[in-house]
Amino acid sequence: MSLDSVRLSQPAKDQLIRLKRITGIKHWNILCRWALALSLQDPTPPLVRNISTDSNVEMSWKTFAGGYSEIYLALLKQRCLADGHEPTEESVSHTLTIHIHRGIGHLAGRQDLKSIGDLISLAVA
Repeated sequence: MSLDSVRLSQPAKDQLIRLKRITGIKHWNILCRWALALSLQDPTPPLVRNISTDSNVEMSWKTFAGGYSEIYLALLKQRCLADGHEPTEESVSHTLTIHIHRGIGHLAGRQDLKSIGDLISLAVA
């Protein structure tokens, strides 16, 4: 695992397709950023530890993080430390994967998410 690329599982891809339709957000990376932020906000560690990244959704770290790569990297390293892991490249990459997937699952499971406005309301609540 490395931070060179971000890959998603097939179930996460299916959930993102639905989220794209609901929110009108067209790019995977934007939705994945929302998912990561939502998951990192939850202080408990994700229950899923091993994720099969078997879909054809793959993006580079640069595409995922955009101009905020240093901020996302710092958040991921901090989360590694908070969860009792050394912030190695492998640990940071694993943390990114499990948190994106948990966040996508949380977003996809929300019955009250019907528009981009609802997504924004999550951020300011």
